[in-house]
Amino acid sequence: MKKHNNPFMDNIRRLSDSRPATVGAIIIMLLCFIAVFAPQLSPNNPTTACLEDRLISPLTVPEYPLGTDHLGRCVLSRLLYGARISLIVGIIVVGISAMIGIALGVISGYYGGGIDAVIMRFVDATLSFPSIFLAVTIAGLLGRGLPSVIIALIVVDWTAYARISRGSVLSLKETEFVESARSLGASDCYIMTRHILPNIIGPVIVIGTLGMAYVILSAAALSFLGFGPQPPTPEWGAMLNAGRMYMRTEPYLTIIPGIAIMVMVLAFNLLGDGLRDILDPKKTVIE
Repeated sequence: MKKHNNPFMDNIRRLSDSRPATVGAIIIMLLCFIAVFAPQLSPNNPTTACLEDRLISPLTVPEYPLGTDHLGRCVLSRLLYGARISLIVGIIVVGISAMIGIALGVISGYYGGGIDAVIMRFVDATLSFPSIFLAVTIAGLLGRGLPSVIIALIVVDWTAYARISRGSVLSLKETEFVESARSLGASDCYIMTRHILPNIIGPVIVIGTLGMAYVILSAAALSFLGFGPQPPTPEWGAMLNAGRMYMRTEPYLTIIPGIAIMVMVLAFNLLGDGLRDILDPKKTVIE
């Protein structure tokens, strides 16, 4: 009897065989757990200042395991709540950017001609600016705050999904199953949503996973420059900015949030590389 494999389980099995991807997935699940249960895990209120307890070094007072900042706020509590903000920003930006980019990329690749030229010239115009500088400009025009950071990152992030979607559609729209659906009278909308879109999800998932790392790092950079959530909101980039004045005397104020950003970005990069190896059609082996 012929054995029928489950593609989803096969991908999970291949992912588990990749040690870097497995490590990345475990770290991401741990970070998500921390973000969801930050109120229960935090030993103190992350926004409560106590000048009498300012600049306590880590591992010296049980009440403050990772020490306190220049205002006497618990570094560990702010770190835990900061994970929540970083993940929320990443999910929102990647989700909206992917929806916009996929929609425009599929339309551009499927119809071609003038529509393709207009959309892709707009993509090229956006990509002609360094992404971080464009994000800083947009955030500066919109004003400080978390919504400004999210909008600025969406503006610079959607182009990657548009380009990968368009390239995938160009290779799919002339295939036999698309031509068969067209000859049977299927509408363009039906073909794009039922035949083309499911076949380009793989590359989009990879770009989205790697994009999470870019968005989280960019959001921290914007917050470091003062465009992100304003005090006393705990955010890793803002914690770096606040601690830079004490780098020589209290280096833990920058080292701790810096390590947190590095670990989160590294985790998504490891998972993205693993997914790319699994979802790459050229590496798929027919058993």
